[in-house]
Amino acid sequence: MTDRERLAIVRIVHTVIWVVMAGSTLAVLVAGLFGLSGMWLWVALVLIAGEVVVFVGNGMRCPLTTLAVQYGAERGYAFDTLLPERFTRHTFRFFGAMLAIGLLLLLARRLGI
Repeated sequence: MTDRERLAIVRIVHTVIWVVMAGSTLAVLVAGLFGLSGMWLWVALVLIAGEVVVFVGNGMRCPLTTLAVQYGAERGYAFDTLLPERFTRHTFRFFGAMLAIGLLLLLARRLGI
């Protein structure tokens, strides 16, 4: 397999993970806003916790980004996924804020505030 093919696989996998994690973050926000719960919320929280562990364990950098560079991706904001830059440029700020709000709302509901 060539590096170009490996890079394509990394980008596809990274894009799928990005979409799943964006959906998980949105699920937490919706649950916090509307007081919803269920297995889907726990799955979202476990996925998010797993991603946090991976990021922290890798020095706050996605290991797939490192692989993308290793296989020839050029640096930039959208070099390691198939998504356009407008979707990935502010990923951490946007989804971090959504997650924080969702978690705070869930906590407030849990505490009866």
